[in-house]
Amino acid sequence: MSELFDGPDGCKRCKWAGSAPDFLQYHDTEWGFPVTDDKKLFEKICLEGFQSGLSWRTILAKRENFRAAFMDFDFHRVAKFTAFEVEQLLNNKGIVRHRGKIEAVINNARKAIEIEQEFGSLAVYFWQFEPKDSTEVVPQTQSTSNESIAISKDLKKRGWKFVGPTTVYAFLQAMGLINDHALGCVTKEKVEKARNIFVRPIEK
Repeated sequence: MSELFDGPDGCKRCKWAGSAPDFLQYHDTEWGFPVTDDKKLFEKICLEGFQSGLSWRTILAKRENFRAAFMDFDFHRVAKFTAFEVEQLLNNKGIVRHRGKIEAVINNARKAIEIEQEFGSLAVYFWQFEPKDSTEVVPQTQSTSNESIAISKDLKKRGWKFVGPTTVYAFLQAMGLINDHALGCVTKEKVEKARNIFVRPIEK
């Protein structure tokens, strides 16, 4: 059971949750719980893009700064950003100042609106890719899946950037489309209960 660690309450959790002080709450209250809020979905896929080549701890520590910089990830507002806002963001020490990633968020915001217009919401779009059965996959043993590859391929066709299969798989883990908590983790059962009562979004 090396993939687990004993939390401060004596309960076992995914080992990574004990590797940094700010990971525990994120693990216990966010990671893996199903999400349908479009702004949260957009935020997460953008932050996963920013994480590329970096650690999640770096991104999580700057998350509030990212939210402030990108209008709480309201993609309707971010889509209106111009070269002026890009230069402002490149001078924002509170975020990751990578031109390509910053411009990708703005580009993806515009593409997110197109998905919203086609499907009704980002939630409907992403949840259509929920795996039919992922129980046979040993948790946290892969970095991509058939679904993450399919989403990545489709998003790229739609013009999205920084949405490779690994980035998308991390998104699926975090947003609850799969329950990838380790076997024996106290939060795994909580996530599964949340997924069991979760109402999947459908196209109207």
